[in-house]
Amino acid sequence: MWQEYAAAHPQAVAASPEYTIEHFGDSQRLADDLLSLVLTGRKRATAELVADFIARGDEVPRIGSHWVACDGRGVPRIVIRSTELRLGSFACADAAFAADEGEDDLSLESWRREHRRYWTRVSIAQGRQWSEEDEIVFERFTVVWPPRHAD
Repeated sequence: MWQEYAAAHPQAVAASPEYTIEHFGDSQRLADDLLSLVLTGRKRATAELVADFIARGDEVPRIGSHWVACDGRGVPRIVIRSTELRLGSFACADAAFAADEGEDDLSLESWRREHRRYWTRVSIAQGRQWSEEDEIVFERFTVVWPPRHAD
């Protein structure tokens, strides 16, 4: 998939040649559910703890960086390119970001509730404790591959 994208968009790849291969969430079901939201166009943002990037040995993304998003079985499905990034604490999330993340009822209240649950669960599984003061990468993105065809 990456080679096809690179052949079709050599300038974008030349500007940011490194990419990661990832999936959303921490389970097969969550990965598939969140990927489905991206594929429908509802989800155009994501948030991840800086500690999770460090735990995987990944760099924090940069504007223009790419990642290959896989489904819950690890099959590459799309290439995503970061369009906006900011670092902040849990309190830095706002209603616009919650809506762009495209989950649940799109409200900031549900974003906070579900991300508290998620980051608490993920942090415990990695042997650490999550705090609302932990640094978060707030990322907006666009799907750049495969190309969308007009219906």
